Amino acid sequence: MPAAAPPPASPPPPPPPRHPSQRNARTGRKSPHGVLEVDWPFFGEMCRALALKVFREYDPDVVIGIARAGVIPGAVVATILQRDFASMAITRTETGGRPAVIAGPPRIVTGRRVLIVDETCDTGATMKLALNAVRELQPATVKTAVSFRTGDFRPDFYALETDNFIILPWDREVIIDGEIVMRPDYAAKLKELGG
Repeated sequence: MPAAAPPPASPPPPPPPRHPSQRNARTGRKSPHGVLEVDWPFFGEMCRALALKVFREYDPDVVIGIARAGVIPGAVVATILQRDFASMAITRTETGGRPAVIAGPPRIVTGRRVLIVDETCDTGATMKLALNAVRELQPATVKTAVSFRTGDFRPDFYALETDNFIILPWDREVIIDGEIVMRPDYAAKLKELGG
């Protein structure tokens, strides 16, 4: 009687999927596990939720939006709270370098309760820079708020915590070579994540 043939070799198991909590070795940020495309109605709900959280625990005199992404939710939150609004501008170099203040907060923050608003917060580098700039003007108090908490930095207030890559409604499309197109980095991330 012939010997039984050995069972066919099974293929090697696929590599384990990356868990959303795994960090990107280069940036230290959690790898996004999906895409969150924010539309205008959802954005409005996020601003209302954020304003309500702030209202319940803090009474700012002035809201400062960090340009560019934080200006829009900051202005909406300030309007809902019926508070003064101003902005400050912080930028990063194209190579992802350290943030830098290019237009500081207004002097009206001196002696007043201040809320600094940005759209997202990952490492906290931008928010920490904004906090330092505001504190130099000696406010009575200062707190931070974001629509989306996306990393380890914990602002005082946030509407939603997510590991998803976020596409915002106001900068989803840009003009390139005279044409309105999806922002190239958004398009690339959608392709990468299969969205």
